[in-house]
Amino acid sequence: MENDSNCGCGTNGSCKGEQNSTCGCTNGSCEGEQKTASSDEGKHPPEMLALNEFSNVKNVIAIMSGKGGVGKSSVTSLLACGFRKKGFEVGVLDADITGPSLPKMFGVKGNPEQVAFGLLPLESSSGIKVMSVNLLMPVEDDPVIWRGPLLGKMVGQFWTDVVWTDLDYLFVDLPPGTGDVPLTVMQSLPLNGLIIVTSPQELAAMIVNKAIKMAKLMDIPILGLVENMSAAVCPKCGEEFQLFGPGHGKEISERFNIPFLGSLPIDPRLSTLCDQGRVEDYESSLFTDFIPQQIRE
Repeated sequence: MENDSNCGCGTNGSCKGEQNSTCGCTNGSCEGEQKTASSDEGKHPPEMLALNEFSNVKNVIAIMSGKGGVGKSSVTSLLACGFRKKGFEVGVLDADITGPSLPKMFGVKGNPEQVAFGLLPLESSSGIKVMSVNLLMPVEDDPVIWRGPLLGKMVGQFWTDVVWTDLDYLFVDLPPGTGDVPLTVMQSLPLNGLIIVTSPQELAAMIVNKAIKMAKLMDIPILGLVENMSAAVCPKCGEEFQLFGPGHGKEISERFNIPFLGSLPIDPRLSTLCDQGRVEDYESSLFTDFIPQQIRE
């Protein structure tokens, strides 16, 4: 995979490295205009990227929130595990380039093998294919310090250069926000739809609304919404309590007319298994029964 030698602003050096708070790249030398998804980005999107010729991916589903810290990677992992337990061939594409966590959660380590026709993703213990920038780093906690266009380019290469072989479902774990990477995925990958993740806080709900509106502007189907961290259970008495207050997941679903897929409580066991690289050992009926059927319909 090639790395860009320019600064990442998209001007091929004409910016001379000077940052501008308006357009995000220059002191006017790029002559660029800031645009939103509601303008020409949505009306005249770039062409879809061609999938690696040795791959066949039937369904591509992205997991999005807009808000950081709501558990998108956990939901992505549990979705992949749930579909895998149903007998599907599954892969996960870690599009959170600057904050990758999927390799750790699935317990996969090492560098993907480079072959003549692309990169081979690593496989988890249950056979889920995993590709993440962290698998390309010499040290897993080394930072990726890139500008937005380079991040989007890397995600595109995970689609074009990785040999996924035959997959029934590829789950794409998006980073927070509505910037370059989510835009690249929505415009350049053949998404079947999005799953939105929120948490009970009103602040999270406000930011999640932005992600939903972006998806609608980009004409991407929303398959449903999951409310994570909906409650906590006392380990001594078993009483359930709302650690972050009452949830707003159902209200958001009703407001935007999208399916409410369910709630996930805070579970220390899930956290422990993720730290140990054993997320596949976690049991959740929400992801083994309800969601796969919902999407397949």
